[in-house]
Formats: sequence, C-alpha cells, structure tokens
Amino acid sequence: MAPQTVECKVDLARTASPFTHYQEVCVGSGHAALALRADWQAQLWKCHEELGFRYVRFHGLSSDDMSVVLGRPERPQYHFRNVDLVFDFLQGIGMRPFVELSFMPTLLASGSQTAFHYKANVTPPLYFAQWEDLIRSLVQHLADRYGREEVAQWFFEVWNEPNLPFCWAGTQEQYFELYRRTAAAVKSVDAAFRVGGPASARDGWVTDLIAFCRENDAALDFISTHHYPTDFEAAPEQAGLNQLEDFLTLDMEDRMAASPAGILTKWAAETRSRAAGLPLYYTEWSSSASCADHYHDEPYAAAFILKTLADNDGLVDGYAYRTFSDVSEEAGQRSAPFHGGFGLLTTHGIPKPAYHAFRFLHELGEVRLPVLGTTENVGALTVTRGPILHVLFWNCAPPRSDIPTAEVRLSVSSADGPLTGTIERVDQDHANPRAAWEQMGSPQYPTADQIGQLRRAAATRAEDLPVRASDGEQMMRFSLPPWGSARITLSPRST
Repeated sequence: MAPQTVECKVDLARTASPFTHYQEVCVGSGHAALALRADWQAQLWKCHEELGFRYVRFHGLSSDDMSVVLGRPERPQYHFRNVDLVFDFLQGIGMRPFVELSFMPTLLASGSQTAFHYKANVTPPLYFAQWEDLIRSLVQHLADRYGREEVAQWFFEVWNEPNLPFCWAGTQEQYFELYRRTAAAVKSVDAAFRVGGPASARDGWVTDLIAFCRENDAALDFISTHHYPTDFEAAPEQAGLNQLEDFLTLDMEDRMAASPAGILTKWAAETRSRAAGLPLYYTEWSSSASCADHYHDEPYAAAFILKTLADNDGLVDGYAYRTFSDVSEEAGQRSAPFHGGFGLLTTHGIPKPAYHAFRFLHELGEVRLPVLGTTENVGALTVTRGPILHVLFWNCAPPRSDIPTAEVRLSVSSADGPLTGTIERVDQDHANPRAAWEQMGSPQYPTADQIGQLRRAAATRAEDLPVRASDGEQMMRFSLPPWGSARITLSPRST
C-alpha cells in the first residue's frame, strides 16, 4: 500500500487548554492478596515513580484469601492485618487505595457462586446487617490507623460489575440495597469519606443508581464504571438486536476488529452527560476485555492508549487502565512472559509498548495546544513543558484495518528561536520486546540472560530528528508505520 502523506501544523501562539494528566489518578490491578507479593509491590513502585499513578484499585479486599472474616457465621470475627500490610505499603511509596469493597466473605455469603481462578464469592450477603457491620468496622479501623484526614482522600467503591451475573449473583434491587447499606456504613464513620458506584460494566446502571440514591437519601459522592471496546454484550440497548447477535458470535479479536474507532470516547461522553454533575471515574478500561489478548503485548496497545487518552481528555475525572502488571490471577498466573495479559509490565517486570505510552504522557507538561492536519487514523497530542514542546503521534485503527504507513510532515510556527528535535519510536521494530521473545523461540521460562535481552529490546531510544527552517516555520519529517507511535521532543537550540 502506498504511504499516506500527513501534514500537521502546530502554532505556539494558538489558544491553549489544560492537560490534566487524568490518566494518572488511578491504575488497576488484580486482587488484593497479590499486593502481599514482593514482585507486585516492586512493579507498582516502578509504575508510581515512572508513570505517576497516585491510586491503585484491586478486587477482593474482603475475600477469603485476605482472612478478613473468620470464625463462625453466627459470630464472625474481623481480622485486618493483611489489609494493613497492603495499605501500609501503599502509604510507604506515596500512593493511596481506590478501595473496591468486595467480594463476599464465605461466612457472610448467601450462596456459593464464585468468579475467577481465586474463587471470589459473588453472592449477596445472607444478612445485609452483617455486611454493613463488617464495612463499618473496616472503615473505622482504617480511620483509626491512618487518620481521618488521610482516609478522606481515599475512594470507597461498592463491589465490581454488579450488572454482570458473573460478578454479582443477585438482582439489581439487591445490589442497590448493598450499596445503600455500604454507603451508610462508610458515612457513619465520617461523613467526609467518599463513597460511590456502581462500578458497572459497559457504563451500566449509572442513571438507575443516581435515581435510587435520590429516592432513598443514600450517599453518592462519585460515579464509577468500566468499559472496553469489546463490551457490546453488557449493554444490548446500545445496539440493534441483529447487530448484537452478530457481534456475540465473534471471538475477542474479531470483536476488536468490529469495534468502531473512538467508541470509548463516544461512550464516555454519553456517560458524562448522565452523571448528574458528579465526578466520573472509569475504574477499568483497556483495548479489550480479554485476559489472553496478544494485542495487549504489542505496539497496537500503545497507539490505542494514546489515541483514547488524548480523545477523552476533559470527559472524565479519572481513567484507570487495567492493569499495571501481569502479576494477576483472574484466569490463573501464566508463566510465559508474553501471554496477552492486561499488564503494562510482564510478570518479569519487562515494559511492554503500552508502558511507554503512559511514560510519554507522564513526562508531558500541562499546557495543551491544538494540532491541525490530523486524519482519521493519524492523531497527535501537543503539550508544552516550559520551553520544551512534546508532540505525541499515533497511527491507529481497529486491528486488521487496512491502514498505510504515514509520512508525517510536521511544521511548528511562532517559536522564539531555532529548535532541535529528537524522536522516540514504539512500533514493530522499536521497543517491541514480544517480537524479540518470539525471535528467541518464545521460551516459557527465559533465563536471566534472555530476560536481560528482553529488557534491552523493550527500551525506547531517542534519535536525532533534523529540523529545518522554512518561511518562518520549522519543519521535520518522519515515517509512522501502522499501529506505530512516536514522541517528538523539540527544545530551543543552544547557542
């Protein structure tokens, strides 16, 4: 296919807007017991330091593997030592929890239905009063241990995806009762503590929860929900029945290919309009909902992330990518370093292309400038940091789309003086450790030497990008292959 010429222009004198780094508010993880592992902790610290994440969210804080509820059903005993170990670690590295209150301790459960490899009980409580007492006791313990002013900076989110039978074996009415009692328990400790939900799949139940809370005088401080571009089945009202039936016959890769470009931005805008002015947090999102999707490991993910985060800027208050690490057990802990996990880092801590997308964004400033000349598949985000200008580019479309290499011509006007440029690339031939792993035979258990090779293959490298002056503008050219990303850094030329 012939290359596509794309001419983009940035005028430093144009009206700017803020870039809020909303993607750094929170990042997702697996389940709470993983936070007791040394590798999980080391990787979260790295992501906090290099990507700027401030909160982390995980499932199962009250699941059996955290030993929170022990004893007998008629006289449950509460034990928060493992919770303390997790939250002490977060405090120690300068992070906070986005507290997902789930799942049901077996001793309090009304049934035996479980989800995930680690057998999280997803049934309603046998007695709602017992659940309410557990939450009140937990939150009081947290306030005593960490201080009310600190805990007031946290978020308490009720359950995970209750609109999916896989994650909630009850009805919507039962979830709303769980929500009402949970919110009351949190607020009974301190009215300043923030509680919200419905933590739903595919933007669901938002309007319903707002109406329920208004009608029942239940606290609701923020809206939380999730979405993935492969999520049509979670909200059939969003598509015609024939379209939905056709979509459900596809495997996950086919669903990705069939998902319209920009669908997450469309959904976020719709949910923003339904959120009744409340803060809106997406506590899960990614390029697909599959925990074994090879695209998570590949350059496609970086381009998808950059496009989505640039487009959704201003629509949401926080956008928690799922997940920071492949140290995860929802479908069991896989051994191979590249198995399609959700993580930005592999189980060995090797950065995937997606990691660099978040690193590029973190290293931006806070003043966003418009970019003219972008196309349907070639987008750009321009942000200044003092005298430094960063321009992020991506060439992105749904998988298996027929898109060409872009020959980008970038011009910058209104600079105070001559500029010098560098380019860092993430594509099939750059910062692509999965390709290097495949070339070495895809070892399930790589040696220390092979892991070192993969780390080197994962690194980005800044290369000089020639800049020439022409008619008051400064010009540069570079190629951007399909599903490739690049960061252009322009600095005042030293004299």
